[in-house]
Amino acid sequence: MAGNSFGEVLRLTTFGESHGPALGGVVDGCPPGIALSEARIQEDLDRRRPGSGGIAATTRKEPDRVRLLSGVFEGFTTGTAIGFVVENENQRSGDYDSLREIFRPGHGDVTYQAKYGRRDHRGGGRASGRETVARVVGGAIAAAILETVGVSVHAASVELGGIAAVGRDLAGAWNRPFFAADAEVLPAWEALVAEVRAAGDTVGGIVEVVAQGVPAGLGEPVFDKLDARLAAAVMSVGAVKGVEIGAGFAAARSRGSQNNDPLTAQGFASNHAGGILAGISTGQDIVVRAAVKPIPSIAVPQRTRDISGQEREIRVGGRHDICAIPRIVPVLRAMVCLVLADMLLMHRAIRPWGNLA
Repeated sequence: MAGNSFGEVLRLTTFGESHGPALGGVVDGCPPGIALSEARIQEDLDRRRPGSGGIAATTRKEPDRVRLLSGVFEGFTTGTAIGFVVENENQRSGDYDSLREIFRPGHGDVTYQAKYGRRDHRGGGRASGRETVARVVGGAIAAAILETVGVSVHAASVELGGIAAVGRDLAGAWNRPFFAADAEVLPAWEALVAEVRAAGDTVGGIVEVVAQGVPAGLGEPVFDKLDARLAAAVMSVGAVKGVEIGAGFAAARSRGSQNNDPLTAQGFASNHAGGILAGISTGQDIVVRAAVKPIPSIAVPQRTRDISGQEREIRVGGRHDICAIPRIVPVLRAMVCLVLADMLLMHRAIRPWGNLA
């Protein structure tokens, strides 16, 4: 199956399914001498693992313990391929027996069947959100590379079920339920999730990722623009249905006189561009927002059809999140880290002809 690798210089290749024995991958192209350990990667995995999402989370419990197999020695990367594995330990594949011959609305069941003529019906197989475990490991390695040049990447939930957070404290989001950008919105979000759970339904939201300290000059014209690579990376996460950079769609409703970021002797006077102009970083904060759809596994009756084409009614059982938020937040941060680290290494490969330090 093609499409399991991401990146050019820093390249992540992943494997594994939701109900297989393990997930894992290989990160190639990581420079030597980067401080890295299982404990450091585990911090990011703990934010994504099943059961870590509070009242919105699945009841599936997985420790998601990462094991590094190669590429790290005495706490530092060696420059060789970094292999890793995360074992599945809490599958209940029997929950999906009734789905062997029926398609779940909103899932990849029908498209995987159309493409391959067969599918792993247990939790969605490769199309499951569980594949993002390997992305988070890769993103943790990318973040370690970025830290060596002073780049930090923060992510937070800024909207849930149409209720927006007013404040923006992304640096403190890891310490709040839902990884919320603002503590004041939490009571409203908690009440909404309780209501949606009682109804057997699910809800979506919006996640914002901000990268600080990114030097000017990252990005490759024309087809490898930094914003194009970021959009592709974020859209590759299963539940994401829309991406904005900077002002995003609001730019389409403004005028040039409002949307342009004036240049001053001190730098830019605003950041509607989200830190990217002509596909190249400006040195300002890079701002990415992702629209996350509701989890399609719902207990509400839905119309569907089975593999023979007969119409059926379905209620999806099993263990599922009520919302992909908050567990998708560290995944989206990981994808942004992977793009930025890859672009940094790509630029350094042509450094004699560039101006980036």
